[in-house]
Amino acid sequence: MRNPAELTDAFRAKGWKVTPQRQLLFRLLHDTDRHPTADALFVEASGQMPGISLRTVYQTLNDLVAMDELHVVNIGGSTRFDPNTAAHQHAVCSACGTIRDVYLSGVDGLGVAEVDDFHPQRTRITVTGVCGRCADLTPTRRPTGSHHKENQQ
Repeated sequence: MRNPAELTDAFRAKGWKVTPQRQLLFRLLHDTDRHPTADALFVEASGQMPGISLRTVYQTLNDLVAMDELHVVNIGGSTRFDPNTAAHQHAVCSACGTIRDVYLSGVDGLGVAEVDDFHPQRTRITVTGVCGRCADLTPTRRPTGSHHKENQQ
């Protein structure tokens, strides 16, 4: 994802409004490895700018997706937004839901031999397992389907 100043210029070039709320969202999404939901981003933004609307968050996220500045990630039933637009895959903790970027070589070279006349455009692989934090918890304290606070952001 481009930096906030570049995104501001890109929005203005499209004739879109650049509000302080949008600029805050640009800053929150820039240079992060998190995969926030719109609701988590709204909560974080509200803490810094009370009065920001959930509609503004959704509209800004949708605009950034349309500009290919964010990718939509649907893992575990919730829609998340990924500011890392480089080719990568995801590792997901099955205990807490944390999503991490992973780089697997050769993924784009995988073919689909069983489907006639199919031309892959992109391959997405999700690796599931248990993160180190959850693995260190005893079985009685291990979360079941809940998310660590930092994963929700």
